[in-house]
Amino acid sequence: MNKKSLAILCAAMLMTGCASADNTDSDSKDQQNRTTMEEDIVEPVQGETLSNEKFGYGQGVLVDEENRPTGALDFNAQYSQLGATAIDEESEKILLTFDQGYENGLTGQILDVLKEKNVKAVFFVLLDYAEKNPELVQRMIDEGHTVGNHSVSHYSMPDLSDEECVEEIKGLQEYMQENFDYTPTLFRPPMGEYSQRTLSITQQCGMKTMLWSFAYADWDTDNQPDEAQSLEKLVLAAHKGAIYLLHSVSQTNADILADFIDRTRANGFEFY
Repeated sequence: MNKKSLAILCAAMLMTGCASADNTDSDSKDQQNRTTMEEDIVEPVQGETLSNEKFGYGQGVLVDEENRPTGALDFNAQYSQLGATAIDEESEKILLTFDQGYENGLTGQILDVLKEKNVKAVFFVLLDYAEKNPELVQRMIDEGHTVGNHSVSHYSMPDLSDEECVEEIKGLQEYMQENFDYTPTLFRPPMGEYSQRTLSITQQCGMKTMLWSFAYADWDTDNQPDEAQSLEKLVLAAHKGAIYLLHSVSQTNADILADFIDRTRANGFEFY
């Protein structure tokens, strides 16, 4: 499928999904535009057919003189024209993002801390999560956070056809619009796996791809990292324009979140 056909496909399939952002009310639009990452979508790159070689993203351990992971900076340099970012090079603030694969009772605690500390975050939800936890999703929206699209089924996007990629984005978009009058503008590919082709499809569907500049092994609920060590890791990783990936199923993350925010602010950083 060529780019022209794909653009037509996206427009046709997403009339009530990611292509319908203008139908949201002003409050919803304000909530969706709270971070500097949610600027106007860049025009898709034109030219040769894009590669579907699969990459698994990781920010790596090398940093520059400002403590910014060079892996995130390299990703921006290579893929910004495809509407994708791993670090906000135009901001000095830190953005907290949470992947919401399933709910195990900690999101409310996390939201409480964010409210107390006056911090706004991005919550990337799966369709199943949104369907099973409408109260939490509505609370995210009501308290000024950004709800992002993490796909319908958590499949690796490069393994899917063009049409299947669109459906993975469209299904969550339509559900959010129909049930919350809210249209996400940010997409995080499942498992951080992407290709040039899938980044382009995401962009042509009106979405920005957001990865991260910090993540750590926090997702295994049966093997949670030590709180003190994790707190030090998070604090020491702070850098301008940081995008933190945290998993909301982590008891460690929920318990150290307030201290992390306080200590990072004490070091001269600010959050959204």
